[in-house]
Amino acid sequence: MVNHTATMEFCLMEFSDSRELQVLQGSLFLLIYLVTLMGNLIIIILITTDPALKTPMYFFLKQLSFFDLCLISTIVPKSILNSLSSRNSISLPGCLMQVFLVIHFAGSEVFLLTAMSYDRYVAICHPLHYDIIMSRTVDMRMVVASWCLGGFFGGLYAGGTFSLSFCSSKNIPQFFCDVPSLLKISCSKDHTAINVSVAFGVLYGFLCLLAIFGSYVYIFNTVLSMPSVQGRSKAFSTCLPHLVVVFTFLLTGAIAYLKPVPESPSLLDLLLSVLYSVLPPSLNPLIYSLRNKDIQAALRKFLWKHEGNLK
Repeated sequence: MVNHTATMEFCLMEFSDSRELQVLQGSLFLLIYLVTLMGNLIIIILITTDPALKTPMYFFLKQLSFFDLCLISTIVPKSILNSLSSRNSISLPGCLMQVFLVIHFAGSEVFLLTAMSYDRYVAICHPLHYDIIMSRTVDMRMVVASWCLGGFFGGLYAGGTFSLSFCSSKNIPQFFCDVPSLLKISCSKDHTAINVSVAFGVLYGFLCLLAIFGSYVYIFNTVLSMPSVQGRSKAFSTCLPHLVVVFTFLLTGAIAYLKPVPESPSLLDLLLSVLYSVLPPSLNPLIYSLRNKDIQAALRKFLWKHEGNLK
């Protein structure tokens, strides 16, 4: 077979053959994207401008919102454009960049969620030493580490995937370029490079999950031993949203990446992909902002201030 990788375009899978359903899907994705964009931008603006939110927890939350914004912007706008324009193609450089950025921001988010669990562990289990342990320097190093690890895995996955050959088949069984679907249509026999990359990624995710689990074992032991009901309630209110985000993101991502890719994915398979690629960035602002009294107070202050300026 002749290798057409250098000149080819890929065809992304459509949710439906019906033009009306394509427009409906594109419109729904557009609505989700705009809501996600607005929610994450609001969190970033509030944490940046409100002096009361200058703590490590909110510093990490701002970075999480930025990663979510970048992750969904890598996937959804292209899908919206294809659905509304009746096109489903993506160029080879565009596909490579999509794989790199998706893995980069997802990998960065995994480490950041681990850093956030460590922050909660120090705040609840070692409150007297919190300011010393979670200094500004430590916070910045954790964020830089998340960027570096994400970039490393993004380059590793993109390089491993596009070192393969793609011959006559160019129909990706997915609505965006992801590694399992590209491996499915590759005509290369040897997948050693990408298999090693995936193994490193699984190990990385497992170690992060283990660290998060260990942090919360200590956290819950400390919280349950608190004599104050109000103290326990406050601790749980800051920890449970984080656990929901971790569970949704890691579980759906692991299922999507580790399960076999079918020849012709069903609507259920596509919805599972939406769960790990679109849903977490959309839900994070709702989970954190609606349950967090500090964010709510900052939003009210922000709105009152700007309402007063308009008057």
